Formats: sequence, structure tokens, C-alpha cells
Amino acid sequence: MSLTRVSRSDSLELHEGVDNAAFQEDGGRADSEKTDGQVAADCPSSSLNLDGAESSYTQIKPYAGMSKEVLLLYSRQARYRLPREILFWLVIVSTLVLLAVNITVIALSPRCLSWWQSSPVYQIYPRSFKDSNNDGIGDLKGIQDKLDHLNYLNIKAIWISPFYKSPMRDFGYDVEDFRDIDPIFGTMKDFDDLLVSMHDKGLRLIMDFIPNHSSDNHVWFQNSRRREEPYTDYYVWANCTRDKLPNNWVSVFGNSSWTYDSVREQCYLHQFLKEQPDLNFRNPDVRREMTDIIRFWLDKGVDGFRMDAVKHILEAPHLRDEPQVNASQPPEQVNTEFELHHDYTYTQVGLHDILRGWRAELDTYSREPGRYRFMVTESYDYEEIDKTMMYYSTDFARESDFPFNFYLMDLPQGLSGARAQELVSLWMTNMPRGQWPNWVVGNHDKPRMSSSVGKEYISAINMMMLTLPGTPTTYYGEEIGMENVHIHIEDIQDPFGKFDPNASRDPQRSPMQWSSEPNAGFSGNGTGTWLPIHPNYTTVNVEAQKGNDSSVLEQYRRLSLLRESEMALHRGWMCFVWSDVDVFVYLREQDGLDRAFLVLINLGRNATTDLSSISGLPEHFRVHTSTVPKNQGRSYDRAAVPTKKGEGLLLEFSSNQRFHTSHASSCYISERACYLNVLDIMYKC
Repeated sequence: MSLTRVSRSDSLELHEGVDNAAFQEDGGRADSEKTDGQVAADCPSSSLNLDGAESSYTQIKPYAGMSKEVLLLYSRQARYRLPREILFWLVIVSTLVLLAVNITVIALSPRCLSWWQSSPVYQIYPRSFKDSNNDGIGDLKGIQDKLDHLNYLNIKAIWISPFYKSPMRDFGYDVEDFRDIDPIFGTMKDFDDLLVSMHDKGLRLIMDFIPNHSSDNHVWFQNSRRREEPYTDYYVWANCTRDKLPNNWVSVFGNSSWTYDSVREQCYLHQFLKEQPDLNFRNPDVRREMTDIIRFWLDKGVDGFRMDAVKHILEAPHLRDEPQVNASQPPEQVNTEFELHHDYTYTQVGLHDILRGWRAELDTYSREPGRYRFMVTESYDYEEIDKTMMYYSTDFARESDFPFNFYLMDLPQGLSGARAQELVSLWMTNMPRGQWPNWVVGNHDKPRMSSSVGKEYISAINMMMLTLPGTPTTYYGEEIGMENVHIHIEDIQDPFGKFDPNASRDPQRSPMQWSSEPNAGFSGNGTGTWLPIHPNYTTVNVEAQKGNDSSVLEQYRRLSLLRESEMALHRGWMCFVWSDVDVFVYLREQDGLDRAFLVLINLGRNATTDLSSISGLPEHFRVHTSTVPKNQGRSYDRAAVPTKKGEGLLLEFSSNQRFHTSHASSCYISERACYLNVLDIMYKC
């Protein structure tokens, strides 16, 4: 183009100048083929007046840019080439740096806590939780109606006791059909609806799996007693007569573990009720059947299993008599499980291989992102805690995520701060390194803690459960301080209680207390409920405690939320600090965080604790949470920390020093991780 300047009153015009021979029109003809006249005709000129007036301009043909030859000529010059190369290598280096940073972060990041670690587990006994059809017995629809209560408590994992089809001789632990729902609790559609509702609310379902035995009404047993193949050896049979049993083995419920069957003319083994014959796990067909049942429920979407009574699964095939605890006791007087050493009926060789096989099935289903399948085992091993620890996974073989820890249930036997530390230490010192602890103070088999130790201690015990490292398990009603109900001997329904009324499990299974309405809001049945409701339901109920900051319910909820939000509480160090007849004191801290917590649990009388002799503690603490609300926000000196009888104190403090570095022998952590405040990330350390 050429620019011609004229006088101020003249116009400044853009005239056609250089002709670019490289430009091609849409039709494919080169512009060079056009005549000057054609160019002028196709490209009208545009003029700009110097006084600011602008005439119309229409560009018909796009600007073609530089030709390839010109572009190559300039691109080789250093002033163009060098910046281009610098930018290219900057992009490459930046990409490599970002990749290295990502790999480093992934490699150094600790494993995220799974759902069964980040939330308490809540046990529901379905007969007693909520009755939706007013027959006096709880059911699956009733559980679905009350899921918001569990969300309110910040609970994400729910274990529901058995609801399989059953004759109910042992209230669901005698299973007639492992793939069906008992009509008392509803239908399979009710179960499917419950599971969908739970998952929609972010809740996980843990089912009770009863592998050791079935009901004697089960089709397998009926076929086995008639020697119909392939069921002949599905159960443990032995030659005997009505008067001469195979050996001296004793049932958990008392008396002989053997019952003569007149159809087969042999005795069958039952380590529980005679209506609960033991399955023969030395038969590979039985193992396949039970594994298929696990798959059935996993395909439906359940999130895990509690494996019931696992130590009973295998028995020694030689069927020898078990040694008596008291060798001088007349053999005919031995009729309880605690009078024998169970060398041939408990925890036999091969048991863990079976459990590891089931764990492998769960792991197969766990490959789905965000759908880890959980496994917990139940085994009361009492003083043989080393046997309990064998249910944990190892570096070589996966087994349960943890075995239930029942040792805190022994708190009533000498209740004190020192006793609490002894029981917590028993688990922590025996637990394999790197494993995850758990805590249980009540279930459907044991008396409620509020009745065993006194209701004044229940909030402090809940605080201990929710501030110790690991997963707490809460039995329904513990969050409001429910107590055992009195059952008259003639009204006992528990088969264990019928053998020994003092051992009846009915008192801790009474219906959940929802409100002060008739039947505690549990049922609309006008004739009563399957077990009587505790008389204190008018004041001890969910509705009365909700919104009351001093109530057991609100204190439980506050601590449950705090456990999730405070890194030191849900994955940090736990260190024993002090214990005596009145208080149990421990510390929770996280590497990289200045904020730490000191927990005091008073299980005795009013006390003032002097911690001045403990190195590594600050001079002053602030009360973050107390089960005595008037103490909230107070400050205490470490030389004099007062606690009321049954009070739980959560004290917070700030310190750059880590307590565990100078008290390594009294501190524990499952998987160490450090917090980097600058980047707000966790890393392995």
C-alpha cells in the first residue's frame, strides 16, 4: 500500500500498492492473474480525512500475510529464533517439574482414611430400633425412617444385627435362609429400599454374617439328616447313642454340644443352641456355599460384614475330650464353657485361611472406586489376646480390617482411671504395628455400661471412646445413656437367660427410646412391645435431649463432629500421660500442628490432678469441651486440673514441642504422617 499526504483540507487515501503473488482466492486463481483494473474494482479504497471524518471502508479480500520465503528469512534471525527456543524449553522444563512435584506428592502422601476409620460404627439391633408397622417389633422400614438421627450424630457406618429368615430361637442368629429377609423385619424390597436410602445419605451398611451354623430348619440340615447328597457332610456328625455322646464338649449356652438325631441316628455338633447345628467347614462344598452367600449380598451393594463367632468355625476332626479347667471336678458336672480348655473347638488350624479367602472376595469388590468393602471379626478370646490379634491383616496376607476389641467391657470390674489405662494399654501394646485400633463398651450380648458403672459416668466414657485413636463402636441407645431394663424371670425370652437367668441378654435389648410418647415413640402398638421399655423413657429419650447442650446426646454429637474435624484426634499420636484411682489422662497430637489436646476421664470421685511432674506439657490449658457445661472455656494450670466425678475434660493447648518425641515408650500411632501448614497437606514422615 502507499500512503499519500495532501494538504490539511485534503483527504489521506490508501491506494493499492504491492501485489502478493502468493495469495489465492477461494476459486483457486492467483491474484497475480488479475489486471490492475480488476484489483481496483475488487478492492474499493478507503479514505480518512485529516479533520477526523472517516469514509466507509469495506475489505473484500483478506490480508494474505508474509510469503513462506519471507517468513523463513526472518525466522532464522537470532532475535526471533532465541526467544522461541527459550519459550520452548521453559515449557518442557515446567512440565517436567510439575510432573516431578505430582509424583513426589503422591509418593509422600499418607494413605487416606477409609470410611470405617473416619466415622464411629453404630450397631442397630433391628427388633428394638424402630417399629414401622405397629406390631411391637422393630423392622427395616423403621430403620429407614430413623436414618436422619444417625446423620445428626455424624455417624456414617451402620452395623445391623441379623435380619435373615429365621425361626428366631436365637433372634436371627439361627438362619433358615441366608438369602432372604425374615417377614418380621420386612421384605427384600424393604432391604433394597433401605440400602438405597443409606447410600443416598452417605451411610454405609455392615451386615452380620453368621458362618458357623445355620438353623435346624435350613434345607441343608434337613437334607443332611436324611443323608441326601451333596448335603450328607454339610454338618458335623458323629456316631453316638442317646446315652453315650461322642465327647465332653460343652455348648456356649451350657450343657453338651451334641444332640442325637433320630432320623440319621447320629449326633450332630452345635456349639450354641441345639437348633443351631454347626456347619462342616472341612467340606469344600460348604466353603463354596458360604462364599457364594457373601457374593450375593455384595452384589446387592452392602459395604461390609461383621463375621460372627469366627473362633468356632473349625473343630479338631479327632473329636477328643477337652481338658477340664479343674481336673478334680466330676466330669458329669461340667456343663459350662468356662469349665473346659477349648483346645479342640476354638481357633483351630485352617481358620485364618478361610477368613483370608473371604477377605479376597471383599477385595475383589473393593476395586470399584470409593466402594471399599469392610470386614470385622468377632471373637471373645478373653485373656488370650494374642489369638485376637491374629485376625488383623499382615504384610503377607489380608484378613480383617480389625477384630472387635471387647476389653473395655471389663471396665466395671474395678472401675478407676488406672483400670481404664490398663485396658487401653492392653490393646495398644499387643496390636501389631501399623494396625488400626477400635473400642467397644456395649453390644447385644453384654450389659449396658450405664447400668454396670452408673449413669453418671456414661458421658465421660463416650468422650473416651470418641477421643481415643481408632474406630469407636456405639450400641444403639448409648448416645442417650439408656440403661438395662428389668425383666421378670417368667418373661425372659433370651435362650441364654432361660439356661441361666443371671446371664440373660434381654435387659440390654429393650426398645430404643425416641420420645416421651407411649412406647417411647418406638411403636404404636397398643398392647405393648416385644420387650418392656425402661420406665425412665419420659426423660431419657432422643427428643428430650436434642438441643440440650448438657445432655448425653448433644455431648456425643459434639465430640463426633470434633473427632472428624480435628486431625490430632482422628489420626494423630496418642500418649499415656497419667492414671490413678480417679482419672485417666492421655494426650493427642499431630506432627506439624501446634494445636494438641489433653484428655482427662474421671472414673472415680471429685479429684484435682497435678501434672507438673510430667515433662513436655505446657503450664496452662484451656477447656475446649467438658461434660460439665459450666466448665467450658475455663483455664487450668497443669499443677491443679480439677475434675468432677464422672466428668470428661478435653483440654487444648499450643506448643511447638512434640510430646511423643520425649515419651516414645508411652506413645502410639497407626500410620505416622506430618502436616505441612504452608501447603496445607499431609506427608509421610
